[in-house]
Amino acid sequence: MTISFENLGLSEARINQLQTLGFESPTEIQEKAIPLLLEGHDVLGQSQTGTGKTAAYSLPILEQIDTRNSNVQALILTPTRELAQQVAEALKDFSTERRLYILTVYGGQSIERQIRSLERGVQIVVGTPGRVIDLLERKKLVLDSLRWAVLDEADEMLSMGFIDDVKTILRKTPDARNTACFSATMPREIRDLVNQFLKSPVTVSVERTQAAPTRIDQHLYMVPRGWSKRKALQPILEIEDPESAIIFVRTKQTASDLTSKLQEIGHSVDEYHGNLSQSQRERLVHRFREGKIKLVVATDIAARGLDVENLSHVINYDLPDNSETYIHRIGRTGRAGKTGTAISLVEPIDRRMVRQIEKRLRQKLETCKLPSRSQVEAKRLEKLQNEIKESLAGERMASFLPLVRELSDEYDPQAIAAAALQMIYDQDCPDWMKTDWEVPESTVPKPVIKRKGKYNSNHSKHNGNSNRGNRKIVTHQQSR
Repeated sequence: MTISFENLGLSEARINQLQTLGFESPTEIQEKAIPLLLEGHDVLGQSQTGTGKTAAYSLPILEQIDTRNSNVQALILTPTRELAQQVAEALKDFSTERRLYILTVYGGQSIERQIRSLERGVQIVVGTPGRVIDLLERKKLVLDSLRWAVLDEADEMLSMGFIDDVKTILRKTPDARNTACFSATMPREIRDLVNQFLKSPVTVSVERTQAAPTRIDQHLYMVPRGWSKRKALQPILEIEDPESAIIFVRTKQTASDLTSKLQEIGHSVDEYHGNLSQSQRERLVHRFREGKIKLVVATDIAARGLDVENLSHVINYDLPDNSETYIHRIGRTGRAGKTGTAISLVEPIDRRMVRQIEKRLRQKLETCKLPSRSQVEAKRLEKLQNEIKESLAGERMASFLPLVRELSDEYDPQAIAAAALQMIYDQDCPDWMKTDWEVPESTVPKPVIKRKGKYNSNHSKHNGNSNRGNRKIVTHQQSR
């Protein structure tokens, strides 16, 4: 018998929200873990990333959060700021509560902003161990009302040197809390942590997801130093000229911003994310399937409802946080015996994730240089030539012949044709191509030298977690 979300004990409002997001049936880890967490059991989940574990713990927590209580009721620890962002986005998408506040905390932005949010009141905190400890030591993060603690990708936190920090945090939480620990592997240190901090946990495990499809050409494009991803994407779209493509981004804000910029330069594109209503989603999917729009910029969770046949390209504008999600993304193309193309924009900060993806795929991904100006211009001229051939076969051409004969009395026919083509080319040429955008020579990264030995906890906390990047940190369910 097929299990549905209705069978798991979730509220009708939550089920309707999942349907809006395109969730049709639970994954194996969701099917096993959700009822246990709703019943108040501690859970030890062994599953690979990309199996749906975020929803497995998020949905039960959201079902039981008391929005009338402004104290922190749930704490979710993640090894990286990228995963913290993704979890917070998922919580917001799954939420149906109007007065639910979610705070994402990690290094890279002034801690005072996070403190102000805590003082106003939040029910769920998602963060990395280093910043959580900083807030606890300042006595700004109070866990007296905590009901749920979640360790997401516990083995990654171990490998990054955060395990002692995690133990320190758990010691500061109430004994009456419920705890869920999710880990792809179960090394001895994780087992010891589970034995120390989880109460009679129920173990659930799932098998690894399928391997990547074989009929997909996968390419990495290094974003040159000083370039934005959006600038790097423009010549790629000109050369690839996808028939239909999903461009994956990390956040709804990025989806909205990128869509606006691509529309400005003439692309047929729309955005698809959790802020859209069900009717808006259905209209967009219909237009996409009908070929009325060629590009859709989407977040991972929203893209579940974007199941489109004959998708020619998948573009990872933002790399996902794990290799399983990468495989799930690119698997949307190259179906039914057809070939597809998967393109990923890569910055220096993404090198570690690229190595994880290559290890999972058991293959080296091809690293390409961005198309040059001459290549883009040659592509546009080729497209123009094909359009001319189509016009030569059409009937409307005859109405322009008298004008050509009149001009031929004064100008060479070849010059007339060249002038007409130049006018068409210039009118169709986007503004960004008229600027100086030639690709720098060195865009392929130097080999990464692996250092021997392990990082200690303090080194990892301050250098590997608290000071990476300057991305936005505080995420609230709604503005106050």
